[in-house]
Amino acid sequence: MSISEATIDSMIAQLDLPKNILKTLREDALKANVTKKELEEIIERLGESYRYALVEPCEAVGVVSAQSIGEPGTQMTMRTFHYAGVAEINVTLGLPRLIEIVDARKLPSTPMMTIALEPEYATDRDKARVLAWEIEATHIDNLADITTDLANMQLIIDLNEKTLQQRSLTADEIADKVREKMDVVVTVSGNISNQIILTPNAPSYRELLQLAKNIHGITLKGIEGIKRVVIRKDGDEYTLYTEGSQLKDVLQIEGVDVTRTYTNNIEEIYSVFGIEAARNAIITEANNTLGEQGLTVDIRHIMLVADIMCCDGEVKQIGRHGISGEKASVFARAAFEVTVNHLLDAGMRGDLDELNGVTENIIVGQPIKLGTGDVHLISR
Repeated sequence: MSISEATIDSMIAQLDLPKNILKTLREDALKANVTKKELEEIIERLGESYRYALVEPCEAVGVVSAQSIGEPGTQMTMRTFHYAGVAEINVTLGLPRLIEIVDARKLPSTPMMTIALEPEYATDRDKARVLAWEIEATHIDNLADITTDLANMQLIIDLNEKTLQQRSLTADEIADKVREKMDVVVTVSGNISNQIILTPNAPSYRELLQLAKNIHGITLKGIEGIKRVVIRKDGDEYTLYTEGSQLKDVLQIEGVDVTRTYTNNIEEIYSVFGIEAARNAIITEANNTLGEQGLTVDIRHIMLVADIMCCDGEVKQIGRHGISGEKASVFARAAFEVTVNHLLDAGMRGDLDELNGVTENIIVGQPIKLGTGDVHLISR
């Protein structure tokens, strides 16, 4: 005979287990209509499994994590691949990407975004395309042919009418943008439609060449830094994939689903959403990078790396400019990189090493304070 909900709650309340496990146990027990004897057996087995899953006291979890990630890392490739399902966009995978993550690079080599859209835009390709033009940085090269008129010391921009219509721009709007960004005389031709003439304030060959060079860098529409936007249909809705990342600016555009938009730039996630989001991004990116190569690493090893990178409230690299360089032990810092510099600096400052860590005890030949080295037995 199945037991009542109150009895299940009273039996579960006595358990010293994580809340999420207790919640799942309660839901499953109610759903399965278990008897009291069955629930007692389930609780006993659950307790055994949980205790077995716990890390043993004095276990060197850092070493195990480093080994578990580093060993399969030796089998990783060193190539840049096309993003899965989006051949037009390249994304760094394999060992270079893993190095970027643990080095906490401010800018990844191939930043990209996956932009989810709100229902109104996600089901309509035309609206999704309009949104893509709002995001993709539009430069003069995308809209016109540029010729240099040396005789009149002018730069002539012949705009493509079809492209202007696609991107919802006019010659006057482009002229205003150029006036705003550059100190030149801008004239919209009255004789030829969609032609803009630029004249340097100080007409000279050098100024004209400089103008011809600088005009290519002006962003006329969209978000600077987003080089390209590709539309793909994922299931029933359209999604935008970008080459380049500007998370803060993209999230302010109407029609973008803020809750599902993602970037592979961990530093941007940290600056926009904070340290917890950055930690989750490190775990996701590292796990996906290893998974792309067919390598399986227990998620808890990756979580430990993410925790140590984010434990101070900001994302720090695992290197001499981050975690390893901030260790209190002189020997631990010296063992990682630039050994002589660390030893000389410590000598000049008169630093004292308490030999509390792993590395420094190994260097001086003492037992480390982990595993059996942290257990003191007294025999009678």
